[in-house]
Amino acid sequence: MAGEETRTADNPTAQTPTTATRAQPSSAERGTTTAAATRRTPPTRAWATRLVVVGIVLSALNLRPAITSLGALLEEVRDGLGMSGGVAGLLTSVPPLCFAVFGVTAPRLARRFGPAAVVCAGMAAITAGLLIRPYAGGTAGFLAASALTLMGIAVSNVLMPVIVKRWFPDRVGSMTGLYSMALALGTSVAAAVTVPLTGALGGSWQSGLAVWAALAAAAVLPWLPLVRERGAETATDRAHDPVRAAQDQPAPLRITRSRTAWALAVFFGLQATAAYITMGWMAQIFRDSGVPAGTAGLLLAVTMVMGVPLAFVIPRVAARLPHQGPIVLLLGVCGLVGYAGLYFAPAAGAWAWAVLLGISNCAFPLALTMVGMRARTGPGVVQLSAFAQSTGYLISIPGPLLVGVLYQQSGGWGVPIALMAALMLPQMAVGFLAGRDRIVEDEAAAR
Repeated sequence: MAGEETRTADNPTAQTPTTATRAQPSSAERGTTTAAATRRTPPTRAWATRLVVVGIVLSALNLRPAITSLGALLEEVRDGLGMSGGVAGLLTSVPPLCFAVFGVTAPRLARRFGPAAVVCAGMAAITAGLLIRPYAGGTAGFLAASALTLMGIAVSNVLMPVIVKRWFPDRVGSMTGLYSMALALGTSVAAAVTVPLTGALGGSWQSGLAVWAALAAAAVLPWLPLVRERGAETATDRAHDPVRAAQDQPAPLRITRSRTAWALAVFFGLQATAAYITMGWMAQIFRDSGVPAGTAGLLLAVTMVMGVPLAFVIPRVAARLPHQGPIVLLLGVCGLVGYAGLYFAPAAGAWAWAVLLGISNCAFPLALTMVGMRARTGPGVVQLSAFAQSTGYLISIPGPLLVGVLYQQSGGWGVPIALMAALMLPQMAVGFLAGRDRIVEDEAAAR
């Protein structure tokens, strides 16, 4: 799996100072090189590496069910809590808000406690929030418990690319693909089975939402021994490896000076806007066009499940290309066609539009891959991941809320869908810029 994307120690030029510091190394080298000056892969036993893989997969499975399960039952939740369309739009805007607010704290927490410990705590927060949310009583309690869940998701979102870069520096594309594939699988399964599972549990939407806490609880387990392992490893490594200790310090990188970092942040924000509008509202769009509730949930699941194979393929292909812009454009065209179908024939071509929008939503694993490729060092990836995701999620906050307001004011989906299609155009433009063969460390140092 590493062969297709790494040029490492067997390449003698990878160890020279000119290679480590040249202005613009190739994307493949930048995303995967293991030069000694830029890597801080922790020495670890084989069992710990296997646990990391299990932890990554289980954690990724839990990063979206809290959102898509709610999207499948949004009408029932609105009726049960007495929500208006505007408040429901606010509810669909809570995920990106929490991701922006809490995601920016992830690098500091990771430096203090270690990435494994923070992700472990994040999975525990998801578990608690999913258990409390349906029974909190009232809209305010529901939102507060949702924020707890989303806090756990936020820090894990930011740290997943960091963990991949740190533990698997020679397999960034492949491991990002595995993580993205598991994320898409968890997203689609929750969308598909929440409605029938709710029926099997007696028809209570509370039970249909709370049941996903069991999956989150399972994701806590693999990280527990890794927290202890990290503590022992850190004490030994810092005593004997001053280079490693220096690398663990915050990097003096002014990320906001990089045009590529800004382009990636805006691209991340616009693709997140499209994704959360889709997860929060697409099932309702189909239901309002006459599609039964169970079928609407399946259509949302189809949109999400498209990311399972593509989220594994796209990062591997992107890691081989010097410019990821063509992939951005292809995904954008699929989105535009899907939105056009939702506008003109939402029920008649429902399955085709679900597939096309699912392909378009694979901009997310592409963005994660570019985070790993646009930074040269481990600290650079931490800062770029936190900046791109936190800024991006801030950008995405108004989208789902605005869709809810436009839906309520216009009395239909024509205007909201037109807005979704319009936002795809700047997404394609900034994504093309973010895909250029650039390094944020070089851009920040040059300005």
